[in-house]
Amino acid sequence: MIEYHVRVHPSADRLRREDQLAWKLAAVATATDELDTDSAAMAVNRVIDNAAVAVASLLRRPVAVARAQATAHRATAPGASVFGTHARVSPEWAAWANGTAVRELDFHDTYLAADYSHPGDNIPPLLAVAQHTGRTGADLLRAVVAAYEIHVALVKGICLHAHRIDHVAHLSAATAGGLGALLRLPTETVYQAIQQAVHTTTATRQSRKGEISSWKAYAPAFAGKAAVEAVDRAMRGETSPSPIYEGEDGFLAWMLDGPDADHTVTLPGPGEPRRAILDTYTKEHSAEYQAQAVIDLARRLRERIGPLEHVRSVVLHTSHHTHHVIGSGANDPQKYDPTASRETLDHSVPYILAVALEDGAWHHERSYAPERAARPETVALWRKISTVEDPEWTSRYHDPDPDRRAFGGRAVITLDDGSVIEDELAVADAHPAGARPFDRPAYAAKFRTLTEGTVAPGDQDRFLAAAEHLAELTAADLDGLFPAVDTQTVSDYDATLPKGLF
Repeated sequence: MIEYHVRVHPSADRLRREDQLAWKLAAVATATDELDTDSAAMAVNRVIDNAAVAVASLLRRPVAVARAQATAHRATAPGASVFGTHARVSPEWAAWANGTAVRELDFHDTYLAADYSHPGDNIPPLLAVAQHTGRTGADLLRAVVAAYEIHVALVKGICLHAHRIDHVAHLSAATAGGLGALLRLPTETVYQAIQQAVHTTTATRQSRKGEISSWKAYAPAFAGKAAVEAVDRAMRGETSPSPIYEGEDGFLAWMLDGPDADHTVTLPGPGEPRRAILDTYTKEHSAEYQAQAVIDLARRLRERIGPLEHVRSVVLHTSHHTHHVIGSGANDPQKYDPTASRETLDHSVPYILAVALEDGAWHHERSYAPERAARPETVALWRKISTVEDPEWTSRYHDPDPDRRAFGGRAVITLDDGSVIEDELAVADAHPAGARPFDRPAYAAKFRTLTEGTVAPGDQDRFLAAAEHLAELTAADLDGLFPAVDTQTVSDYDATLPKGLF
């Protein structure tokens, strides 16, 4: 692996494009060819995971709205598929609809380092363009592995959250790179596309603050759509703001650390395998990733507590990120509001811990139902729960050793009689270092659970067979990556929505 130091340069430096981060990212993409076997297998897992959560979200309003917008942009052949329909639409609109479906339930993969990410968000635009351009399953695999490589490198090297910039800025760069790998574009073209994508998808993190809106589901889909459009422009010979990262009026200088910015981004050297996808992990529970271990910890603790009405207080000692983003350190009163949106509740670790202690389980719909959040006994317990930052957990969150890296915390529960119950969990059970790491059967089981009643058992089998043989799929076979559903039910739901412009 090669470390690249990225800093701000005045225009007078005339920084060579080959020395710019966007070029180096593009070079990684265009040099991705023979795939590491484990990386390719994990890419298949994530295709399965994405389809599972996309199908489970088909009758949710944000997904239906994105689908309606997309299906208003029908394509001449070949076009790209949209989950839940038989429509073929323009690929950027398929990326929009499918990206929203994948993200809506906050239930697919994650990678946490200097910043945060959901690398599976790269897959919908890559699949859409693969369908539209007649690429094979092997081409798609190469693209997914390349996009993950870029995405993970950026998330490791450049923190956006500290400057309240939303994490989709890294996503768009990765998707543009993945599209370059998919289409085997010249490095120059991919370089221009990455710069355009970053330039147009830099936004603040207000989308994840206070009363969190449905835009949380749309944000990565917007980045994917923008990346598709950026690649299209670059393929037509158009250029982009340059150098987008290092320029004196660029991304680092004005969106992040200022003129003294200095970051280190580590990328594979020539001939090195692309294995970054193996550092990422998926979710067993439909909630913010830092809540995964908390849910598992709650399931273990509830057996020791007894009647929950005897709980005086619960304090979760955890990392800076968990405390300040989804904990009481965010200072968002909405995180304790029983009428808050689902998007807000899945970013409230006090709510999640309360419900998990009561139910001993987590469900992607029932655990967020308004009537569930409003239960008086739940509200009472919820408001006894707080978080504090613990320097040790913050250090473990950023530990470079994956065997020590931790995203959980230590719960201290004080009962009315003054007795104290404590326990801790470093990583979720489903994490690669957890008690029950997710493997291919676990991904398949998650797919079957989330699509039960929506996808017939035979169609579940057909989808899983297609996904598991992704490397061998022809261009026409890529349609098999969209599980068959009752499109009439989907259409009937869509008909209940207000109309927009399209």
